[in-house]
Amino acid sequence: MENNKPPKGYNKWLAFINIPIQMGVIIYAFYWIGLWLDENHPSEKVYYYKILTLVGVFIALYNVIRQVNEIGNK
Repeated sequence: MENNKPPKGYNKWLAFINIPIQMGVIIYAFYWIGLWLDENHPSEKVYYYKILTLVGVFIALYNVIRQVNEIGNK
């Protein structure tokens, strides 16, 4: 007989609390890298901070969807 219950100390709400923090860190990191690129490699046509911030948002959303699906399967 398999025991599919999570460990006794496991609380899935703790995972949900961490998700916005992870999103903020990911988006801010990509924004900061974009600003650094704009300062050190200026371009008249490309704004790196805008592009990398959007990439960070998509990565953060992918991470949220993956984590919620993983929590839902437990």
